[in-house]
Amino acid sequence: MDEALLSGARQGDAEAFSRLTEPYRRELQVHCYRLLGSVADAEDLVQETLLAAWRGIDRFASRSSVRTWLYRIATNRCLNALRDRGHRPTLATPPADHLPEPTRLDDVPWLEPYPDTAMEFDAPVPGPEARVESREAVSLAFVAAVQTMPPRQRAILVLRDVLGYRGAEVADMLDTTEDAVAGALKRARSALAMREPAGDPPLPNSLAERRVIDTFVAAFERCDVPAMVELLTDDAWMSMPPPPQEYQGRDAIGGFFTDIAFAHGTRRFRLIPTHANGQPAFGRYARDPRAGVAHAHGITVLTLAGDRITRMTAFLGADLLPRFGLPRILPD
Repeated sequence: MDEALLSGARQGDAEAFSRLTEPYRRELQVHCYRLLGSVADAEDLVQETLLAAWRGIDRFASRSSVRTWLYRIATNRCLNALRDRGHRPTLATPPADHLPEPTRLDDVPWLEPYPDTAMEFDAPVPGPEARVESREAVSLAFVAAVQTMPPRQRAILVLRDVLGYRGAEVADMLDTTEDAVAGALKRARSALAMREPAGDPPLPNSLAERRVIDTFVAAFERCDVPAMVELLTDDAWMSMPPPPQEYQGRDAIGGFFTDIAFAHGTRRFRLIPTHANGQPAFGRYARDPRAGVAHAHGITVLTLAGDRITRMTAFLGADLLPRFGLPRILPD
C-alpha cells in the first residue's frame, strides 16, 4: 500500500485517492458484472463504490488491503442493488406469440454480454482459495449460472472460488460467520455443478476456433441452415435474451432459423467478429438492400466444445453494439 497516497486521500486530495483506487476500477467492474449480469449496472455500481470509498476513506483502518476494502464495498453495494427489484433496466421484450414452442424457458433473470476489451486489466493473481479458472469465471455459462443463485450465495461463490478470498475474509466482508459462508458456498457449488457445460473450448484465436468461426459466418450470411446445423452438437442450445425462450437440438434450432430468423431466406444478416466473455462473438446487422445499409440488430455469442458449437446466444438490441466498438449502421 502506498502510505503517501493513502495519507493524501485522507486529507482530501482527490488526485491521491484516484491514484490509490483507479488500478482496481476495471476488475471491480467485472466483479459487479458477475454478480449483476448487466454491464450498465456494473458501471453504475463501481461509481457508487468509489464515491462511498471517497466519503469513507477516514474510516479505512488499514487492517486489509485497499483492494479488499473496495471489494467489500462493491459486493455490499451489489447486494443492496439485487435486493432492490428496480435495479435492472426494463427493456421492451418482443412479443412471443409468433415464435415456435420452445424447449424450455430460461430461468436466468437478466444477462448481457461483456466486451473482452473491457476485461483487459492486470488483475492480481487470485488468492489461494480460488477454484474457478479466470477464463471460466467470465464465460457466459458461469455468469448465467451465478444469476440463478440467491444474491448472498452468488457473492460468496465469487469471492471464494473466483477471487480466492479465505472464508474468514468473506465472513468479515459480509458481516456474517464462517459457518454461514461455508454453508452458502456448498450450496452454490452444487448449483454450479448442475449447469456446467460439457466439453472443452478451443484456445482463443487458435486455428481450431478460427475454422469454426469462419464456417459459421459464411453459413449465417448466406442463410445456409444445413451448414449451420452441421456445426452444432446434437444437444446444442440456442437462446435470445431478453426473451426467455430456449431451443435445444439441431431440428429445433434449424427450424427456428429457417422460419423465424431468416424468414425463409427473405431476411439476411452481416456478422462482424468480436469477442465477449472470453468467447467468439459477432455484431449482428440486419441488411436493408433498398437503403444499401445494414442496421445493428444485436450480439451473437458462441460457446464451443472442440470443433462444434454447444450454444448460440443471440442477444437482442442495437444498443449493445457500441459497447463493443461497433457502429449502429454499416454500409452494405
